[in-house]
Amino acid sequence: MNASQPGPRGASAPPSAAAGTRTIRFRVRGMDCAEEVSILRTALASIASGDDLSFDILTRRMTVQLPADTIGGVEAVRRRVLATGMRAEEWGSAVEERSGLVTDRARRILCALSGLLIVLGTTLHGWTHGFLHALAPDGELSPVPLGALVVYAGAIVTGAWFVLPKAWASLKRLRPDMNLLMVIAIVGAILIGEWFEAAVVAFLFSLALLLESWSVDRARRAIQGLLDLSPPTARVRETNGTGAREVPIEEVSPGTIFSVRPGERVPLDGVIVRGESHLDEASLTGESTPVGKGPDDDVYAGTINADVALEIRATRRANDSTMARIIHMVEEAQTRRAPSERWVERFALRYTPIMLGLAVLVAIAPPLAGLASWETSIYRALVMLVIACPCALVISTPVSIVAALAAAARGGVLIKGGTFLEAAARVRALAVDKTGTLTGGEPVVEEMEPLEGHTADEILGCASALESCSNHPLARAILTFSKSMGVHAAPAESLRELPGRGAEGMIDGRRFWIGGHRLVHERAVETEATHMIIDAIESRGLTAVVLGTDEHVCGVLGLADAVRPEARGIVAALHGLGVERVVMLTGDHRVAAERVARATGVDEVHAGLLPQDKVAAIETLNQAHGLVAMVGDGVNDAPALATAGIGIAMGAAGSDVAIETADIALMSDDLARVPWLIAHARRTMRILRQNVALALGLKVLVMALAMLGFASLWMAIAADMGASLVVIANALRLLRE
Repeated sequence: MNASQPGPRGASAPPSAAAGTRTIRFRVRGMDCAEEVSILRTALASIASGDDLSFDILTRRMTVQLPADTIGGVEAVRRRVLATGMRAEEWGSAVEERSGLVTDRARRILCALSGLLIVLGTTLHGWTHGFLHALAPDGELSPVPLGALVVYAGAIVTGAWFVLPKAWASLKRLRPDMNLLMVIAIVGAILIGEWFEAAVVAFLFSLALLLESWSVDRARRAIQGLLDLSPPTARVRETNGTGAREVPIEEVSPGTIFSVRPGERVPLDGVIVRGESHLDEASLTGESTPVGKGPDDDVYAGTINADVALEIRATRRANDSTMARIIHMVEEAQTRRAPSERWVERFALRYTPIMLGLAVLVAIAPPLAGLASWETSIYRALVMLVIACPCALVISTPVSIVAALAAAARGGVLIKGGTFLEAAARVRALAVDKTGTLTGGEPVVEEMEPLEGHTADEILGCASALESCSNHPLARAILTFSKSMGVHAAPAESLRELPGRGAEGMIDGRRFWIGGHRLVHERAVETEATHMIIDAIESRGLTAVVLGTDEHVCGVLGLADAVRPEARGIVAALHGLGVERVVMLTGDHRVAAERVARATGVDEVHAGLLPQDKVAAIETLNQAHGLVAMVGDGVNDAPALATAGIGIAMGAAGSDVAIETADIALMSDDLARVPWLIAHARRTMRILRQNVALALGLKVLVMALAMLGFASLWMAIAADMGASLVVIANALRLLRE
């Protein structure tokens, strides 16, 4: 994971370059599929190794890390890209923006012109034939009159204008690609006198590329719409306090106070300084229920203020917000190719030359064997060349992966690459930390045993008075429980903390103390009855907190880290998805761990573990089950997360460490996102397999029809275009999750 920071509003900055290198980003015009990525890798191999190149097909972005002493730098890259028939301009430059608009407009104009010329040529062809036939009914007519031929030639040139440079580059490299296949098909059709067919192939291929570009642009816009959630400006309070002004978020520095009205999105990460409201954090965490926030609570860019105007102090710059980091991670994830993407790319490299060889065989074998005429065999071979175009196959996988990554990010699940998405679909064992994962991470009072004639209210009131100044988790739990029960604590005097043991103070002129079993022994007030009560509470996996005086024990409270109510259902859902073992790894003592295990239905418990013990447990699980996912908090569990096949950090919102540590980060602390993640990954893989089967199956069908003489050139390219559009539409279904 690189540690670079995203640019304003999520525009990612170049990855951190090693010393002596520079990183440059380009937009590559004409880079539309994985086959062209492979061509670019080969073309740039002499100046940048595989690790120094990354590609994002959806944005047509190429990132190149060059040694500082590379001669020519940007120009060297541009020349090599130009030799492939594509064009590269530095990302964000005026030239790049202008050339992009010109190229897109030119492609639309030339495609439309090609179609119009075909209509004109067909009309002229038919009119000329009719006119000449009227003049000389018995004379021989040329198959294509000269006027129609010229118009068809114009349709071919305009339709193939952007294909010819790539085809020529492919021919010079002796590495056939889909562009060369199309040009060979067009030239072949011309040589056998099928000018109309040649023109239709050129037009339909141009239209197919245009529609494919439009479909990918739609996917790009949909993904950007999911992620581009931060408003562009912030309403900043004037230093003299007289009003506010709108300021671009890039200009707002940490410490600046800004306001957010009800219904508006929060523009920057910050801390509330005034106001209480509910915030909709669904865009960040996937949580559908608004979260109550007040002074000193953290808020995040992209979330929506629901109720009351808030004043917030910015804590991070725009390019460092949690939302910007998420956008950056998703962009980076697109460059980490999944195994299926690499397989498709390798397949395409071998597939195209094989299909070219097969087409040659179909063209020459039947005539030599006396089974068909040369014209018929060549035509069938040309149809095979057209349908052999692997575009639908190579575009289906990256679009599916990126759509799945974006849908997951919208749901509060940040996946750092297609590799981890595919791995999540194969999980067979899941290791989970106890505290904060299966449990809420904060203790609660579960039992209370008043003694020596004291009432429950007296026990709670005195305990709250003694714990009122403590920030210990057990003290907070007692204070929260007391408040929920409506018990008001009497003020304690001479309150004194007993380090590592508890606290003591005067209440209504009488000395009380509170602490654990050890403090009971120190005060020498334990009886056999109180000992049995404390032991019974601790045997149930609870932490005993004892309240007493100098004369006796007044009562005992049993506290525990509360099991999440939904945990049992989540474990059952994991089992339903085929996860064979759900294993708890915890540093807590065994009795407490087994209590949680019974409540949640986990299959296996490992308690009393140090960080290195968790690593050893994960290694054992890896050997037993193959691929193990580990769910933890991303900080204390970092070694185990790194050892697991997939490390999943929970509650990562606002936590840089959690986002950086894990392979997958759940932005909320909702464990239910884990079975959702596994189901989402498996649905992605199903759609991926559907796309590959559809793309290959349709090609096999049309090839069979071509060999039997039932398919034409225009039918072949229409089928290929249809396959490309169908697989893209199928992949975009993942965005609706």
